[in-house]
Amino acid sequence: MDTQPRMRWWGWGEDGHDSPIKPGARKLLSKVCGWPRGVDRRPVRLEDIRLPEPELPDEVHARFVEVVGEDFVRDDHAIRVRHAAGRSLPDLIRLRTGELPFAPDAVIWPGSAAEVDALLAVCQQERIAVVPFGGGTSVVGGIDAFRPGLAGSVCLSLSRLDEILDIDEESLTATVQAGVFGPDLEERLQVGGLTLGHYPQSFEFSTVGGWVATRSAGQQSTGYGRTDENVLGLRCSTPNGPIGLRSTPATAAGPDPRQMLVGSEGTLGIITEVTLQIRRLPEASVPDSWFFPDFASGTAALREMEQSGLRPDIARLSDVNETAFGLAQLGSGLQRRSVLAYLRARGISTPCLLVVRFDGRTAEARARRSAARTIARQHRGVGLGATPEAMWEKHRFSTPYLRDQLLTEGILVETLETAAPWSRIEELHDTIRAEIEKTSAERGTPALVLCHISHLYASGCSLYYTVFARAQEGEELKQWKAMKTAAGDAIVGGGGTITHHHSIGADHAPWLGEETGDLWLRMLRAAKAEADPAGIMNPGKLMNGPTTL
Repeated sequence: MDTQPRMRWWGWGEDGHDSPIKPGARKLLSKVCGWPRGVDRRPVRLEDIRLPEPELPDEVHARFVEVVGEDFVRDDHAIRVRHAAGRSLPDLIRLRTGELPFAPDAVIWPGSAAEVDALLAVCQQERIAVVPFGGGTSVVGGIDAFRPGLAGSVCLSLSRLDEILDIDEESLTATVQAGVFGPDLEERLQVGGLTLGHYPQSFEFSTVGGWVATRSAGQQSTGYGRTDENVLGLRCSTPNGPIGLRSTPATAAGPDPRQMLVGSEGTLGIITEVTLQIRRLPEASVPDSWFFPDFASGTAALREMEQSGLRPDIARLSDVNETAFGLAQLGSGLQRRSVLAYLRARGISTPCLLVVRFDGRTAEARARRSAARTIARQHRGVGLGATPEAMWEKHRFSTPYLRDQLLTEGILVETLETAAPWSRIEELHDTIRAEIEKTSAERGTPALVLCHISHLYASGCSLYYTVFARAQEGEELKQWKAMKTAAGDAIVGGGGTITHHHSIGADHAPWLGEETGDLWLRMLRAAKAEADPAGIMNPGKLMNGPTTL
């Protein structure tokens, strides 16, 4: 069995996919942030990573071996490092500098739901913290191995639970184990002319169980739905026993327990099996692209498209900064200048790029695109046809690799997101950017802040930010904390959700109570006390964030 996660241990993805920063983007970052010359901060060697010493008693290790076999309990240095951190900015900083304050004492690979049940029973008896591990793509500290008042910590990797159990073509459902990776599921479905249509940016390296546990929203969620909308049934192992929820198209049997477990981030138990709504592959995918003179015009066009029922399956509107950065990343300066000249001739000097795609039967998809074009023109959009959308799709999973290269050259890159009603979007968009810029400037590290809209609803939409700033060597975690705090305060203060699709983990926990209220947090903790009375399940996340440790 391959016990290694699919991603390289120190950064995003796999080797061989990195590419240099384009000269135009480098120039833009230099102008705003100040490029640190001659910096080369490559990751330390794997063997030089410093970890806490393992604390798991020999007799407990032996009990785990009794459940899963000796080959599936590992505590060597490399395995512990590879399962000790997600891919948040703090995670990457700690990995690259070789200082990991949290790590599991051992990593265990159960081969069945029954083995998960048995392992949790042992951990409850021995007071061992349990951190579930899918693909390791968390960007909010969701897999940090906290162990408050407990005897140790183990990571339960679900990579052996990788079976696609059933595809019901009549009901359009797929039942899969939690360790199935996105590409493996989608490949199997598409052979039969079917699709889940769930493509988060982490698609290549994330699992179905991780999607469900974090309420994931893929880049096509406007058309295909978020994960929480597509979960019909599931099985979850808890320290107090398994929960099995049958697959039904709808129910009036009280509050939906599925939605208590969807988004629970491993704090109540470990999701081992899920039944998902799937769809038939569309007959056609019809792309389109537009430039708008400002972010407000593009936002108004998207709102009208969504509220009139056109529902683009993909919709992504970049603000002025993100559009400028995207154009700067074009390989040819001549190509970039040609685009800008074309837009200036049409009265657009600060362009905002919108890419959309309509899926369905050919005639119907084209009709939706035609209606969307009418709306775009009414909001002063200039059409560019299919090419920009096709280029975006081609590169949509490669963006995280840029973060690794920039970190090596001394530039921090952070992402964050929210969602809010349409009536608040413009003001919230400006406020979040201004607060991040202000906080970064006060530290002497001016930030370039990019933003786009990527998920649409009748009542509102998401905002997704990417922030660049020159790293303060040795102070990177404090720098991140200041930036994150400014953004989080601006989000909840402006009426947004603290997270639209990154989940809570440890990083967003300080703001959860402000969004949901203390009574709901107490209700969540009461549910945890019933399912997990010893408090072993993914401590320090969601309703019991690190501020309570």
